[in-house]
Amino acid sequence: MRKGVTIGVAVAVLVVASCNSSHRAAGTAPGRSTTTGANTAAGGASRTDSTGSVWLCRPGLAGDPCTGDLDAVSVGPNGIRTPVSAERSRSRAFDCFYVYPTVSAEAGTNADLAVQASETDVARAQASRFSQVCDVWAPMYRQVTLRALFTGGVPALQTAYQSLLSAWTDYLANYNHGRPIIFIGHSQGASMLIRLLASQVDPNPVLRARTLVAIIAGGNVQVATGQRKGGSFQNLPLCSSSTESGCVIAYSTFPSEPPAAALFGRPGQGVSLMSLQTAKVGQEVACVDPAALSGGTGSLQPYYPVPRAGGAAVQWVTYPDQYNATCHDADGASWLELDHISTAGDTRPTLTESIGPLWGYHAEDINVALGNLVDDVRAEEAAYKP
Repeated sequence: MRKGVTIGVAVAVLVVASCNSSHRAAGTAPGRSTTTGANTAAGGASRTDSTGSVWLCRPGLAGDPCTGDLDAVSVGPNGIRTPVSAERSRSRAFDCFYVYPTVSAEAGTNADLAVQASETDVARAQASRFSQVCDVWAPMYRQVTLRALFTGGVPALQTAYQSLLSAWTDYLANYNHGRPIIFIGHSQGASMLIRLLASQVDPNPVLRARTLVAIIAGGNVQVATGQRKGGSFQNLPLCSSSTESGCVIAYSTFPSEPPAAALFGRPGQGVSLMSLQTAKVGQEVACVDPAALSGGTGSLQPYYPVPRAGGAAVQWVTYPDQYNATCHDADGASWLELDHISTAGDTRPTLTESIGPLWGYHAEDINVALGNLVDDVRAEEAAYKP
């Protein structure tokens, strides 16, 4: 592969976040807001609801980062640029529940609930394109901050999870109204989502029936070796077709086999510890190729947001026919391997392991397959039977 440059996604997930920080008042309940002005949107739905949950994204929210102009420009290997119009579903019968990755640069161990640029940028980059196929709900939660990611320990993880659980309980009781749900999480958000699904959804047949699909990228979902479930979840299986519902799409991207100390792709280490999973005998990390749910190799459809002049909005760009993806397993690791399609004269930017080889292509897990994931959801919605 020729030497590439990192493809940006408005923020570098887990590495760069907003430098604006605020401090949460001591003694407040997890998941409840003590802020006012920072979380007040002009018109439309309020960021802070009557139960105290703070919403990064919700239907009707003014300036919602999970909606907006989704038209794109496709850049081919020959440099030809072609407009791509976003395809929106006519029905708003499905909800997406999105949990964002580690982006908080606040000074403490756990973030407060003030909405800042770091959260809005990553929601726009990862979740907004799903608004083509669902109404996106994204709660603020007291995530473990960047500075405490490797030092906060179980107490910090418990604070983050209890905060998310509180918002989920609010959403389920007051907003869902029985609609099918698409769960989406990346990195720390994926870890929190694994815990939420394992405790609240997987053992509950009513909520399992309401689950269309769970997209868990860079989170180390574990399954019994060679099986579709039996690790993180006892009932929710890995997806094996685009017409299946109540299943899980899980993967972590690498250019080749993850190193022995990799944070992803190996059970019981790295990000597994954030969801309190251990390396149990007979388990492996799940891999489902979002470009080929039934197996084999698929062509990735990436989408990246590029800020327009002035920074008030973004222009989406996609690079077709640039990477193929295939699930692999070897030496105790399971991963989604991305293979660059070499084309003479192709000057488009390529992926790099921007955070280091222990992370692989982690920062790009969602965006490198974003078109595929939206198409997967669209197909599953079309086949869904309550």
